[in-house]
Amino acid sequence: MDRIDLFRAFARVVEYASFTKAADSLGLPRSTISAAIGLLEARLGVRLLHRTTRKVAPTLDGEVFYESCLRLIADVEEAEGLFRQGGGRPAGRLRIDVPGRIGRLIIAPALPEFLALYPQIDLDLGVSDRSAKLAEDRIDCVLRVGPLSPSALIARSIGDLALINVASPDYLARHGTPRSPADLGAHLAVNYASPSSGRVEDWEWIEAGEVRRVPLKGRVTVDSAEAYIACCLAGLGLIQIPAYDVATQLAAGALVEIMPDHRAAPLPMTLLYPHRRHLSRRLQVFTDWLEGVLKREIPG
Repeated sequence: MDRIDLFRAFARVVEYASFTKAADSLGLPRSTISAAIGLLEARLGVRLLHRTTRKVAPTLDGEVFYESCLRLIADVEEAEGLFRQGGGRPAGRLRIDVPGRIGRLIIAPALPEFLALYPQIDLDLGVSDRSAKLAEDRIDCVLRVGPLSPSALIARSIGDLALINVASPDYLARHGTPRSPADLGAHLAVNYASPSSGRVEDWEWIEAGEVRRVPLKGRVTVDSAEAYIACCLAGLGLIQIPAYDVATQLAAGALVEIMPDHRAAPLPMTLLYPHRRHLSRRLQVFTDWLEGVLKREIPG
């Protein structure tokens, strides 16, 4: 291994917290990775990793060295890109993970624009509502919607996702139209259960600058956006949904906005990166492009 490959091996061990997983991700024998870490520690004269039968974790010196490795690896990859075809232009492969409906409705249709602008960048686009793990899945960047749990990831806010209240004309014909939260007791909701926690979300609105919540009766509970919208279209109850998600149905009259003055708080949209001080040029141009697309395509 040359020196940069030693750095890559060490960085991968830290990210996976495992010699075996790091070796598998690089397509190398575990013994090669172990020897690489031993060589690095001998050269540097410090212990880089705590090793136990259950876990591998960086020492304090290892954490400092890990940050330097990431910067050096990114610099080398960027320098190598200068001499590929189309020299000087961002190049390489990116692994991105985004929520399902935003990926399908907003990002995928806009990708020809990005690929035409940057012909030397290839994308692996994960489109799902699962919580991707950046290190384990070797993902460069994820888009998250909603409040974030504390983590060591770098977070970049890129705006808010407006939520609206909607119902089908059939439901409103049978149950009447609620005008304010005081009317909600006489109505049904399609309940939405968080796929991660299973917790059913309360109905929410902003009043006098404060968030108010109340549970609503409902005969159907779902755990996906597609089912949530489908049940609303079937007249099974009221829902709160990102405005972009039902723009087509609203335009066609299949759904109707209700209580426009009592919307829920908008959801923050955030890009998350691994804990690095230096981002590759290809990741920088992609995230700048993505932020522009989301602000252009998603109504406020």
